[in-house]
Order: sequence, then C-alpha cells, then structure tokens
Amino acid sequence: MTYELWYWDGLPGRGEFVRLALEAGRIPYRECARGKDAGRLQPDMAARREQPPFAPPYLVAEGMTIAQTANILLFLGQRHGLAPRTLKGRLWVHQLQLTIADMVAEAHDTHHPIDPGDYYEAQKGPAAKRARAFRESRMPKFLGYFERVLEGGASAWLAGRRWTYADLSLFQLLEGLRFAFPRRMATLEPELPRLVALRDAVATLPELKAYLGSKRRLDFGKGIFRHYPELDKP
Repeated sequence: MTYELWYWDGLPGRGEFVRLALEAGRIPYRECARGKDAGRLQPDMAARREQPPFAPPYLVAEGMTIAQTANILLFLGQRHGLAPRTLKGRLWVHQLQLTIADMVAEAHDTHHPIDPGDYYEAQKGPAAKRARAFRESRMPKFLGYFERVLEGGASAWLAGRRWTYADLSLFQLLEGLRFAFPRRMATLEPELPRLVALRDAVATLPELKAYLGSKRRLDFGKGIFRHYPELDKP
C-alpha cells in the first residue's frame, strides 16, 4: 500500500516529522499537494469524510484519514516497527512525541504570540517578550529534559537500542531550533552532549541519506521555525 501524505506545499512544517518517519522506515507514500498539485489540499480538506482532519498534516491509509502529527506517528510506529513492540514502550515514545509537539508549538509562538493569522511585523513587541521567555526558560527546560532521558537510557537512543520515530522528530526539532535560534543553541549545546550526539546519529542514518541530500528536503523558510535575528540572543 502507498500512503497519501497531505501537507502545505513549500514548507517542511509539521509535515516533515511525518515525512522523516516515512523515509527512514522506507514506507511507500505519495505527496499529494506539492508542486502542480498544491491546489488540491484545500478542496481535499473540504471533502466530506466520516472523520475529517482539522488541519494538515494528515495521512490517508487503509481507508482511514489520520490527522495530528503525533497520532500519525503512533500509527506508523506500531504498523511499521518504528516504535517498541510493547505497549509500555509505544506509550513512552508517544509521550516523548507529544512533548516534542509542545516545544514545536512554543517555538512557533515566539514569532506569532498573538494571532497566527496576522503578520509577524504586527506583533513584534509581544514576540520579543515571548521569545525572551522561550530562550531563557523554556528552551533549557525542554532540552534539559530530553538530555536527562538520554542520560538515563540504555543506549544513545530515546527508547531502546534502535532509533524510533521520536528520535527522528527530536532531530528535526533540533534542526529547527538551530535555524531559528542559532546563537542561543550555540550557548546551550555544550550542556547537551547526548542530544547533539543523537542529532548527529540521525543525520548519518543510512535510511535517511538519500532523502536528506535531496531537493525534496525543504528549507525552513517562513514556517514554524523562523529566524529573526532580533529574537535570538545567546
């Protein structure tokens, strides 16, 4: 079966977390709203479904429409061996993914703290205040948590002796933070050696080599992770 992946064209966004799992798992899928097909997304979202998605990304698989990044990854993890086999292990990886999703949302809100539908320029004052709190408090708290998880584990991965979809997502989170907050990350990373090692291990996975080096791997641009120099400090 070839899954259908639906996401906005031109930005990695939350769709990239799903894409990395599909690529690393070598799971057949088709991009349904890229390039000449970009205009198909909104009509497809508006189509009548028993269980319609609120927003992309969503995956059409086996007659189901599965939305929400963590939910899609929960499905792929169990179906394609991208998570532990035990219920305890699967719930742990899902918990980690939800925590990653929390940080992704907070990173987005640094540049759109008031209205996600308005321009950044219309909310620069609140954005500066939100970004300061994110840099000084939330980034150390979230990243320190993941560092402690790795420190207490049995291997260099988050859950067992093999990578899971949560490891891939943590890699994408770190890449996004490096793009959006390069100065702050340069200050924090010396205190996060296990996280940096995990990021480097994912970057060199044979399963991802072709994808990461291809044009299908999109730049961050003006998506969830955005680099505004005025929001980034050591």
